[in-house]
Amino acid sequence: MPAKKATGRLKAQISGAIALSMMLGAVPLAAQTALPPAPAPFAGTIGQTYADSTAAFPKRATAPAGAPNIFLIITDDVGFGAASTFGGPIPTPNLDRLAARGLIYNRFHTTAMCSPTRASLLTGRNHHAVSNGIVANLSTGFPGYNNVLPKSAATVAEILRQNGYSTAMIGKHHNAPEADVSAAGPFDLWPTGLGFDHFFGFMGAETNQFTPALYRGTTPVPTLKDGVLDKAMADDAIDWIHNQKAAAPDKPFFLYYATGSAHAPLQAPADWIARFKGQFDKGWDKVRDESHARQLKQGIVPAGTVNTPRPAGITAWKDLTADQQRVNAKMMEVYAAMLAYQDAQVGRVLDEIDRMGEGGNTLVMFIEGDNGAAAEGGPNGSTNPMANFANAMNEDEQALLANIDAFGGPDAVPNWGYGWAWATNAPFRLFKQYASHLGGTRNGFVVSWPDRIAARGVRPQFTHVVDVMPTILEVTGIKAPDMVNGVAQQRIDGVSFAYSFAAPKAPERHETQYFEMMGNHAIYHKGWLASTTPPTEPWSLGTRDVLPTDYQWELYDLTKDFSQSRDLAKAQPAKLKEMQAVFDAEAKKSQVYPLDNRMTMARFMAGQQQLPKRDLYTYWGAGISVPWVRAAPINARGFRITASVDLAETPANGVLVAVGSKFGGWSFYMKDGRPVALMAASQLKGAQFRVEGQPVGAGKTDLVFDFRYDGGMNAGGEMVISANGREIGRGRIARTISKYPEMTDTLDIGFDADTPVTDDYADGGRFNGHIAKVDIAVGKPGAPDGPQAAAR
Repeated sequence: MPAKKATGRLKAQISGAIALSMMLGAVPLAAQTALPPAPAPFAGTIGQTYADSTAAFPKRATAPAGAPNIFLIITDDVGFGAASTFGGPIPTPNLDRLAARGLIYNRFHTTAMCSPTRASLLTGRNHHAVSNGIVANLSTGFPGYNNVLPKSAATVAEILRQNGYSTAMIGKHHNAPEADVSAAGPFDLWPTGLGFDHFFGFMGAETNQFTPALYRGTTPVPTLKDGVLDKAMADDAIDWIHNQKAAAPDKPFFLYYATGSAHAPLQAPADWIARFKGQFDKGWDKVRDESHARQLKQGIVPAGTVNTPRPAGITAWKDLTADQQRVNAKMMEVYAAMLAYQDAQVGRVLDEIDRMGEGGNTLVMFIEGDNGAAAEGGPNGSTNPMANFANAMNEDEQALLANIDAFGGPDAVPNWGYGWAWATNAPFRLFKQYASHLGGTRNGFVVSWPDRIAARGVRPQFTHVVDVMPTILEVTGIKAPDMVNGVAQQRIDGVSFAYSFAAPKAPERHETQYFEMMGNHAIYHKGWLASTTPPTEPWSLGTRDVLPTDYQWELYDLTKDFSQSRDLAKAQPAKLKEMQAVFDAEAKKSQVYPLDNRMTMARFMAGQQQLPKRDLYTYWGAGISVPWVRAAPINARGFRITASVDLAETPANGVLVAVGSKFGGWSFYMKDGRPVALMAASQLKGAQFRVEGQPVGAGKTDLVFDFRYDGGMNAGGEMVISANGREIGRGRIARTISKYPEMTDTLDIGFDADTPVTDDYADGGRFNGHIAKVDIAVGKPGAPDGPQAAAR
């Protein structure tokens, strides 16, 4: 390029940057390249005494003048066509209100799954490039998939914090390996280790809305006594903002608000569920058609957008039985209530920000869903999907119908069926997990900043979750640092979309983006999308025999086909080959290989292989709580629990050892002086098995629960209870489980945290005696009998 042209282009770029900075009211980008900066020399003078000396305090970091508060919101498992803001059937008036005073982005993308989307959101990097190519429950030992966020990818929270912001995270954090969620840490991948001053929420893929597993900072706190998690989150957000502005009214805040809604378990206040009674009796075909019509009318999708057809694996609503329709309609009522209630709670936070006079200079970014809707609950949904997947507790239609009144309440951990996931992804194909198709990766996105963004309407530029961090940095006037806490920073993959705020027709600047999740992969490049054809769909997940490299490919011109409806692969093979080469280059650049499409229990357990294996686990006293992944593994094997206790003079009551919940778990406890062993294979009637011993008197006692396993998976066995070497009880446990359904489940000593295993005790089942020590000896997985065999 001639020097004169290059100089002219540089001047134009600088002029454009200054104009954008003036439009947004931000100062030019700070020149800071290393965080924290080197200590400045002492600016005062030092004499022999204070009388001939001049004091000067070190200057603390302050945010650029006029920098906005930032309220970043992300919901969970919400498809593009769910919320009313995007033409969906669920009223979301607070998201509507943000859109009315801001911008709608209708080509915003996520990664198709939870942990990867959140890793990209916080770091501005592609998910594999920061080792989060998969959810934290399915880690493997490859650079793109170990789920350990590298220090070379500092989060937006860390950068803002070191540039004068107060930072808080409230809600779901699923970006730490499961084994890190314990009192032993490490804590560097917890929110407080990633740049957040304050954290209140849960650590994992999901938690119960009624009995969530909560942490404040890194300390577990009691679960809720009443209400649901979404309300508790809003309460905490409001409380934090009040305190932050009380202490530092001129200091801007960054609040990252990550709800568990509307991820399973689908649960909501009963009165909110009642609001939707009968509203979905028309069925998923009609609901999707109506959503598509509203999307066209509202201009959410371009004129002529095709509503992609219902897949063959989903039954037409009219072909369901009356009972199937009743069950499915109720599931959708619960989902709608959960999302609508979540929207109302965010509205409470927005109301308070406005009441405090902070609304005008608060940049709100609302991502409706971290991926598309989830099709993980089977054809008609389930009251306990994990029990079905891992523990062979399949529910027939009669069981679903018999438990229909439990949907949405504390006695079920349900997820809906395929049909509603499809309906709420309108107008796109496929679902969460399918990074190859827009039903998995296209999510609604709204941006509002009343003092700085005067424009309204839809923005059609291609945007991606990696673009959020660079946009925040640009509008706050903060430069992305080259060095953070002594570590050189890797490239930022995202592209700021601040250019589009006042320019609805501006050419998009994010021109290339790969997608990959569990083997399904795609590449976007300058308006085209090449995507692999999934060898399996949710209704046939058990047959992934084809390697990802052997998948067929499809090709779409998204400039003319908004919903990915017309495959051009056969018509344009040269274009497809070009796109495949682009994918390969991007995959190599972001450590996407090796592709892995396994969805098996072996994959679920792969990340645990790095943990040390033991035959004996010792717990020194009551009050201990250990995540199940680090706890004594007593599922699918024999075991012996020895509890050295001092029983109270009154009849002993309370938990000795509990692990899991009533949806799947074990509890060993005292009831009116009698030791009890209880296995809950699920919450369904007849799935609980109980063995009780004779009464035990006061004093020091060694209680032993000796489980002699039949062998195999989810098998039963004989439970023998003894006290001080004397057998006092014996009976059959008809069957067991392989995995705990609630992903935040723990093994607890002296109490039963969060969701209890049984209602035989109340208020956490606190033991009224003294526990000196608990030893748990475990046998080999799947082997008959157990560790006690050699001792007999």
